[in-house]
Amino acid sequence: MAYREPAQEEPTIGKLFVDAFDDIGTLIRNIIALAKAEMKVSVRAGGMAIGLFALAGFISLLAIVMISISFAFFLVMAGLDPAWAFLIVFGAYMLLTALLAFVGYLKIRKVKAPERTIAQASELPRAFIHEG
Repeated sequence: MAYREPAQEEPTIGKLFVDAFDDIGTLIRNIIALAKAEMKVSVRAGGMAIGLFALAGFISLLAIVMISISFAFFLVMAGLDPAWAFLIVFGAYMLLTALLAFVGYLKIRKVKAPERTIAQASELPRAFIHEG
């Protein structure tokens, strides 16, 4: 069997290999460009949403202050001294704070480490060792 030179119109394996890598590189660059374009729109919309949520939270905080003052003045209208009325509203908020903190403490005690993930991650280096 004699060695035969490839015809000029037939690309070599090396040329096909280089062309394939160039095409993959171009494809990845185009995918990254598309992702950047999509993310720019998403980030802009997300930023606007975050701003609106922050504004809603601030207005809610102002509303809580106003309702607290209203509760205190209702107690004043019921005949209490203003200092005692505001102290009662403050005490109610402190009780609510203590209750929320206690429930949060009970919930945080239930948090556990991701044991299966840690076990899998510890086995990962062994997967790269060739035991031949």
